[in-house]
Amino acid sequence: MLRERLLVSSLLIPTLVGLLAWDHHLGATAPILLILCLALALRLAFELTGLLGQRGLPTTWPLTGIAAASLVLAGWPGSLWEPFGPRIAEAAALERVAIVFTIVVLGLLLVHALRFREPGQSLAGLGSDLLVVVYTGLLLAVTAGLRWTPTADAGYLALGSLVVAAKMGDTGAYTLGRLFGKKKLCPRLSPAKTWMGAWGAVLGAALGAAVWLEAASGVLGPGETSPSALGGPGWLWACLYGALIGVAGLVGDLCESLMKRDAEVKDSAPLLPGMGGALDLLDSILYAGPVAWLFWTLWPPGLPG
Repeated sequence: MLRERLLVSSLLIPTLVGLLAWDHHLGATAPILLILCLALALRLAFELTGLLGQRGLPTTWPLTGIAAASLVLAGWPGSLWEPFGPRIAEAAALERVAIVFTIVVLGLLLVHALRFREPGQSLAGLGSDLLVVVYTGLLLAVTAGLRWTPTADAGYLALGSLVVAAKMGDTGAYTLGRLFGKKKLCPRLSPAKTWMGAWGAVLGAALGAAVWLEAASGVLGPGETSPSALGGPGWLWACLYGALIGVAGLVGDLCESLMKRDAEVKDSAPLLPGMGGALDLLDSILYAGPVAWLFWTLWPPGLPG
């Protein structure tokens, strides 16, 4: 399993870095990231629909996948929304996401009202659909918003810090947990996770964030955008930020374990050898994404607030 993970990672990571570096040079409209996120929204919604189906919970596929992708699209720059009028085009990204989410909720309520035949399934189906849309669409839309946070020029610095910190946290948790893990962290929910693995997640994410922000600040962001601008040693702020992402990513991993445990499956889908499905790959990023967005929005390093 470890060999398969390393092989897939050695192919996946350079490909992703290359695509995002290309997208950075294409400008603030981020067309490659848009295509990637739309595809991920559809895939994530499909996998979560399958997990819910394992428990006999009805979902409205592909409507939920389209709704999730619509939320992601709503968070993209206003140039895509100019045909809908200046008010929509000039609105903040999260304002558009909120508008689309409201429309989605109203639409799902209407669909389930029209489908009603007898008691026993409607509330379960409506709740399942809302979970799919929120988890795979809303969280991904907020996470993708890091592309323009704190500024469009520095967006990939922030987004990259999330991805690197979260996946380094996953690697640290897996490595220290396998080598030294004894005391279980949450045995009923995820028997393989240990307290040593949890420390590995925090340490790995802190190291990943510090290395990324130090190496990429001059390439993917304005020269003054660095953690040292917050005051004190820059590496310390980067490590604290990374540790925060590590904790959030660990919680996200546990939340996805909750879904898989309840559905009685090991992986969300057989998509990637040794890594499972897209939900397994992105669980830590989806949960930590809004945390990173809050950090870069409320406390943007090196930028006037």
